[in-house]
Amino acid sequence: MRTLISCKLLLILTFAAAVPAGKLLAQDQPQEPSTSGQQNPNKQDAPADAGGPGGDVGPYAIPKKKDEAPPPPAPEKPKKIEGMPDYSIKVDVPLVNVDVLVTSKDGQFIPNLKKENFRVFEDGSPQTISNFNQSSAPITAVLLVEYASTNYNYMYDALNASYNFAATLKPEDWIAVVSYDMKPTILTDFTQDKRAVMGALNELRIPGFSERNLFDALYDTIDRIETIDGRKYIILVSSGRDTFSKLNLDQILKKLKTTQNITIYAISIGRALREMLEARGAGGIITSDWLQADNQMNTFAHMTGGRAYFPRFDGELPEIFHDIGTDIRNQYTLAYHPTNPKLDGSYRKLKVELVAPDGGPLKVKDQKGKDVKVQIYAREGYTAKHQVE
Repeated sequence: MRTLISCKLLLILTFAAAVPAGKLLAQDQPQEPSTSGQQNPNKQDAPADAGGPGGDVGPYAIPKKKDEAPPPPAPEKPKKIEGMPDYSIKVDVPLVNVDVLVTSKDGQFIPNLKKENFRVFEDGSPQTISNFNQSSAPITAVLLVEYASTNYNYMYDALNASYNFAATLKPEDWIAVVSYDMKPTILTDFTQDKRAVMGALNELRIPGFSERNLFDALYDTIDRIETIDGRKYIILVSSGRDTFSKLNLDQILKKLKTTQNITIYAISIGRALREMLEARGAGGIITSDWLQADNQMNTFAHMTGGRAYFPRFDGELPEIFHDIGTDIRNQYTLAYHPTNPKLDGSYRKLKVELVAPDGGPLKVKDQKGKDVKVQIYAREGYTAKHQVE
């Protein structure tokens, strides 16, 4: 009896040693259903996975201890040189990307500029441009729409502006739609389906609140998209006014300073109503609030290298959105390694200029040979921190 038990134990141990560990772990995984029928003579066996045999290979042959080759000797540790500290050197060289838009005074894009035509200054110090490109890239953008019941003219203007933008989308663009009143609401997440965008906008019919917490909505939107790779855009369709946000303007501006590769295009709504109030002599706090709203929209755009628009009529909206689409798809991208490589969290001011081959100011002429005044749009600065994009 003892001999029988010993033989069974020996068989069990021999079988366990002959089966690879990967096969044992695979027993808990769902198996592929076996197919019946004859084997295909043209079928080739799949190559064996790393670390394990193929399906048609038998169990490993376990050599006897006496047949095992002796293990290789351990490598000798390098001798320590006297006086050399025990540390490794890691070089972290930041790369700063700057998107630049160059237009004529009337908003026409200036094409065919070269790397030699640009000069970048960081805190007043000239930088050497290492990378340069200009391409028509797909859009990754959020359409952020104010949707409050303060005035139905706002809703009408906002919807018209949003529909105009959705009509300009291309199949390769990624767009999300977010509305806000008391809080932001994601109507549709990033999609390439233009119908989904239109359907999301169709939900904006009867606003339920008069509050428009712009600062909270903008901060939340930036926070959601700043981890997405590549360039991102926020098309802000808003009056620019804020009622009861938990955050204040200073916190939003600080957020913009520490965020890379997000450009804001701001479109003000309700301009006609504002001018009507001013024509009726409504001044004081109403006019002051509107001026503050305009300043905020301008600040959001200029800090991030975008543009702010203040249309007076609905008929201006198609042209505005056409300009935005042209801007986004035709920006110049400059990159440089800053002469100040410290990632100390300080805010560095940026300035971009156009220069001629002789180093003087670049002169741009129209088709008639007349000088054209150009405007340069680029973010005003960046925060020097680790993992600068």
